[in-house]
Amino acid sequence: MKKIDRRDVLKGLAGAAVAMPALGGAAQAQSGGRVVVGTWGGDYARLLTKNIEDPLLKPKGLEVVQDQAGDAPRRAKMVAERRLPRGTVDIQGFSAANMFEMNEAGVTEPLDYSKIPNAKNLLPTMKYPYGIGHIYSGNVVIYNPKLISPAPTGFKDWLDPKWGNKIGFIDIQYQAIMIAASMAATNGASMNDIEKAKEILLAVKKAGARVYPTNEAFAQAMKNEEVGISAIWKARVVQWQNAGIPCEAVSPVEGIPAYVSGFVIAKNAPNKENAYAYMNAMLAKEPQEAFAVDMGYNGTVSGLSVPPDLQKRIGFTPDEEKRIKDLDYAFLAKNDAGMKEWWDKVFKG
Repeated sequence: MKKIDRRDVLKGLAGAAVAMPALGGAAQAQSGGRVVVGTWGGDYARLLTKNIEDPLLKPKGLEVVQDQAGDAPRRAKMVAERRLPRGTVDIQGFSAANMFEMNEAGVTEPLDYSKIPNAKNLLPTMKYPYGIGHIYSGNVVIYNPKLISPAPTGFKDWLDPKWGNKIGFIDIQYQAIMIAASMAATNGASMNDIEKAKEILLAVKKAGARVYPTNEAFAQAMKNEEVGISAIWKARVVQWQNAGIPCEAVSPVEGIPAYVSGFVIAKNAPNKENAYAYMNAMLAKEPQEAFAVDMGYNGTVSGLSVPPDLQKRIGFTPDEEKRIKDLDYAFLAKNDAGMKEWWDKVFKG
């Protein structure tokens, strides 16, 4: 398990003066061709196109095809295709937990960092043998002050049955929800007490909690005041505030689970050189800064110039940084299938 050192993160976000090369070196060796990118749909896919693909890769003649789907079916596809000499997707976007899981399954390419020149600026905590961190944030409580009072202080306040059908869940965030419920049940002592998490979630379901299929569907429900409290990455709160949705963020007293979104290359990728070119492009200065502005995520490379007012909104105070907790990737990889099965049975059955 890779432990996040908050000093490294803060050092990177401080904007150390590091010269950042554009696309170059081995990552630029192959001109043109095709790369298939597995990613979630919605805002993330749109911003990959806007900030990476259109400005940096397409002008070089690289045809980018997005294979959009939730992470579960894309993980299943990688495993199903592992015996094929050539798979159908070159590079896949996953959370750090799912990157770890896919590496354990033996379907990821060990990275040759000499082919990713921009990786020399990658924060040490975002550099994995099998993948790279692209952006990161932390899981916080989101609430509408008009509907929820007094203000919550953490996950336990969010998962209080008294809020009834004003509690919202995002289906694709089932893993993060169960981690938060475990922390609520143990006052932050454990992220892995799944049985206690189930008890809390069953009580909340009985109280009328609503489930939405995607982040975007939940955002609409917040905007319409259908729901008033949940948990989501702080970056999403910033993005929704920018869109005029009435919401505030609270860093949980129990601790702030880290969220890292990154990319791996499939071991049987048909276009590995172009997959490396894609990785290199996403670590360039301009798209890293653009994701901070457009999506509210912290960049994973040093030397970024993020406006102080924006950094204050997307980042964390020194006290909050101390409460950020890395996930137990090995535990999640071992228990994800059971967690998903239980979640689907209780909340979708």
